[in-house]
Amino acid sequence: MIDQDKLKQQIIEELRTVFDPEIPVNIYELGLVYEIKIRDDGYVNIIMTLTAPGCPVAGEILADIENKIKKIEGVTLVLVMLTFDPPWDKEMMSEEAKLELGFL
Repeated sequence: MIDQDKLKQQIIEELRTVFDPEIPVNIYELGLVYEIKIRDDGYVNIIMTLTAPGCPVAGEILADIENKIKKIEGVTLVLVMLTFDPPWDKEMMSEEAKLELGFL
């Protein structure tokens, strides 16, 4: 049986290593990750958004996430799904990200 809390923390740590090339803050602190679902069989479903629907590096970001998450022990499959509902805005960022970008 998978320790889902531990696995979720490992996933979050990996998400903190993924950056939008145009913004010097990781996607997790930017608030782009809306949901992380983990099944007992190791299937991970991540629902996220992008800062803009027409993001030119969307494919690279999604591939980076998949490659990093599937290397975590216990993960059997990773599916990253994009949504633009609700649309992202800077209020979704963590305090740390707002400080980094000068929004505070």
